[in-house]
Amino acid sequence: MGRGEGSVRMFHSPSARHSQTFPPCARGVRLTSPRRGARGAGLGRLRWSPSCTGFQAASGFSAQLHVSRLLGGLAHGSLSQQSKGTTMRHCINCCIHLIPDNAHKQKVGCRGGLQHSQQVCPTCRGENKILFRVDSKQMNLLAVLEVRTEGNENWGGFLRFKKGKRCSLIFGLIIMTLVMASYILSGAHQELLISSPFHYGSFPNNPSLMDGENPSDMKEHHYQPSVNNISYMKDYPSIKLIINSITARIEFTTRKLPVLQDLKRQELHMFSVIPNKFLPNSKSPCWYEEFSGRNTTDPYLTNSYVLYSKRFRSTFDTLRKAFWGHLSHVHGKHFRLRCLPHFYIIGQPKCGTTDLYDRLRLHPEVKFSAIKEPHWWTRKRFGIVRLRDGLRDRYPVEDYLDLFDLAAHQIHQGLQASSAKEQGKMNQIIIGEASASTMWDNNAWTFFYDNSTDGEPPFLTQDFIHAFQPDAKLIVMLRDPVERLYSDYLYFASSNKSADDFHEKVTEALQLFENCMLDYSLRACVYNNTLNNAMPVRLQVGLYAVYLLDWLTVFNKEQFLILRLEDHASNVKYTMHRVFHFLNLGPLSEKQEALMTKSPASNVRRPEDRNLGPMWPVTQKILRDFYGPFNARLAQVLADEAFAWKAP
Repeated sequence: MGRGEGSVRMFHSPSARHSQTFPPCARGVRLTSPRRGARGAGLGRLRWSPSCTGFQAASGFSAQLHVSRLLGGLAHGSLSQQSKGTTMRHCINCCIHLIPDNAHKQKVGCRGGLQHSQQVCPTCRGENKILFRVDSKQMNLLAVLEVRTEGNENWGGFLRFKKGKRCSLIFGLIIMTLVMASYILSGAHQELLISSPFHYGSFPNNPSLMDGENPSDMKEHHYQPSVNNISYMKDYPSIKLIINSITARIEFTTRKLPVLQDLKRQELHMFSVIPNKFLPNSKSPCWYEEFSGRNTTDPYLTNSYVLYSKRFRSTFDTLRKAFWGHLSHVHGKHFRLRCLPHFYIIGQPKCGTTDLYDRLRLHPEVKFSAIKEPHWWTRKRFGIVRLRDGLRDRYPVEDYLDLFDLAAHQIHQGLQASSAKEQGKMNQIIIGEASASTMWDNNAWTFFYDNSTDGEPPFLTQDFIHAFQPDAKLIVMLRDPVERLYSDYLYFASSNKSADDFHEKVTEALQLFENCMLDYSLRACVYNNTLNNAMPVRLQVGLYAVYLLDWLTVFNKEQFLILRLEDHASNVKYTMHRVFHFLNLGPLSEKQEALMTKSPASNVRRPEDRNLGPMWPVTQKILRDFYGPFNARLAQVLADEAFAWKAP
């Protein structure tokens, strides 16, 4: 507070002697020294008289008037000090005026009181102002109060801003500085590439199928230089040694096949439910089983897919309402039609399986399970809902079969149809299932089949499928494993996604994979659940040759249709015709075919992920070195060099 200024300050006081509630304009004004603890100097104290009946008992507040230098002179109040008890009273009628004791010849009460007389109250009449003598000069005390209060309120607001918002402002500046610093350090605008970036393979005619990437955007991203790319290039020789160590230990050995009796011992209940033979007049593997419930029985009451997922409940509500009408009633007994898939889309993740599924289900002869990816063969039958959540109760095979009831109802109608034409139409229906984990995911084997001494799983998913369906048809959609891994990373990573983070995770995964290969076989490391959970990116999913060779130990090559996403993206119509021919499906009308081929791509890359751009060229080179031997083996098995994904 500057010299020659005074101020009024409002503050709460829990003191008992300030226990009155005053009008807001003049609550408890006291005249005190501007220095804490100072006394005398002619300063007096103005206090409210508790005898005024207009004051209400409540929490006390007080306002303090500091007088330093008023009108150019040191304030020497003419009022006596606290000890002399000079009292100024408040009159409700005057509201903001302060009335000294001697302002009235008679006692002053509150407004409306019997002792109050407006005619004799000079303040109420507005004739007299409350004057305060300072240095032998009269001044209007109310004017001082009003002026000083207004000035102090403005200054108090500034102080409150400093105290209340200063930390928020500083915190915001710090965050903004960190964001700017991280952007600068990312080196996204530094013209410092060792070599020009490169992109392998041609761009598809339908780039939306390639995770929604646009070729022009990809080209632009690939030519964005980076300081980090230089730093990672310096680390390339040491990473190359790791890759060479892995490559030197690659052996595509033949696995030992389990016998049927061993499979039955592992899955007694499954073998008791699924029969050895199916109905001869149905393309899909179906059979009738007796239903012992009544028409009020809920057949899906205990279905685990319904219990653990709310999004499936509406589907099962529909099935529940139509269930009794789709039973076969013979001699007082009730039979329901059960079916397994005629074909499986078994892999791989982030290779276009969802798009293939969405287009294929537009064909009138194809019916899929109630959900696209049940993951029953690989996870749910072991009680795995999410790998990070551990094991739950196992989903029985009946829960899996329930997923095909909608298709089974239509097949049942065809079997019960009176006309041969209707029977033939319904009997052409085939059932499909599209869990993209079927080809590669055997992580649960260590929990249930851990009787292997060499680290390799004694049973694989395909062993059980083949035991029930030796004639099953299998569709595989593959993609350049380098791009597949990056797409997989962008899709499943929850935060802090960047080309730098991806590079570091790839390096860490390669080191972990090499450590396993030092002690175990290739197959043991590929199916090692501990290793797969430890690797920050799913490096093993792109080892297509390992999985395909293991599937070919039980199924014939003619039972597979293996497609490339790159070909599917460039010519959807051609790919779909190959699928129709493989599944022996009837032709489509021009309208149906146009709808199928011109539909937008499914499950494309999110816009925020596309904005991150591609991986660093050095990361791409590292992954090409790693996947190269596996791609070469795959191309050899399929007799198609396109599956080598070589650089142009």
